[in-house]
Amino acid sequence: MRAGFLLSEVRIGLRRNLTMTFAVIVTTAISLSLLGIGLLSNSQVNAMKDYWYDKIEVSVYLCGSLSESPSCAGGVVSPEQRLVIKSDLEALPVVQSVFYESQSEAYARFQERFKDSAIAQNVTADQLPESFRVKLKDPTQYAVVVSAFSGRPGVDIVQDQRSILEKFFKLLNVLRNGALLVGLFSVLTAGLLISNTLRIAAFNRRRETGVMKLVGASSWSIQLPFLLEGIFSALIGWVFATGLLAGLKSVVDTKVAPLLTFTNFFGWNEVWIASAWLLLAGLGVSTVASAVTLRRYLKV
Repeated sequence: MRAGFLLSEVRIGLRRNLTMTFAVIVTTAISLSLLGIGLLSNSQVNAMKDYWYDKIEVSVYLCGSLSESPSCAGGVVSPEQRLVIKSDLEALPVVQSVFYESQSEAYARFQERFKDSAIAQNVTADQLPESFRVKLKDPTQYAVVVSAFSGRPGVDIVQDQRSILEKFFKLLNVLRNGALLVGLFSVLTAGLLISNTLRIAAFNRRRETGVMKLVGASSWSIQLPFLLEGIFSALIGWVFATGLLAGLKSVVDTKVAPLLTFTNFFGWNEVWIASAWLLLAGLGVSTVASAVTLRRYLKV
């Protein structure tokens, strides 16, 4: 089949079903955009994990005047206990560094963090415990420090920041999975619309296809224009979806990132990777939907 004739048939088919073609393009663009947002959500969760897990510390809070844990029954931590605890922390193979924070330093940091809150006016330095902030070589090995120092004389509590972040990231994972499911469902819906559009097109052009069959045209040459119509609509939808993702990335870079400086955001590389997956999804769904529909409704 000549390429010129093939493209002419595709153009005629799209023009005859202009309203349905427009609906397919819009639906495909929205569906792929939703799937792309789900993919970028996954990239964002990973970027935040990489950023925060790298900064995770284990805080070993020492016994103070207000401590009530059984390990603090002997009162405020003594200088000897403090030195031994620090030495034992530094001796652990999983520990990268140990930083001691006194009560006055903890108070200064607290006032800086909550300087605009009324609670800062009601807290005094003696109410905040001294502590060791422990940086780990591998943040996943936090349990080693927790098990070694929890309940030890002079130690009030051992707090692992990872346990706090895990709850937050579990929530993000649920939202990410929800976005991906919505995107996948939307893409399948676009496939059904492509199938319905081609079915109507095949019905409207049944006389032309009948004539082509009578003059000896092969089944493939009759079905190919219909197949390309579905693929063309999916490609235009993919272009719009990619543009939307690029616009989303620009908004994140110019509006969101300057306000939320405490974490990382997905990069342009993730946008182009998501776009590639959307192209594969769009072409795959449109090809399968078109092939199944033509085999069923275009009897040639």
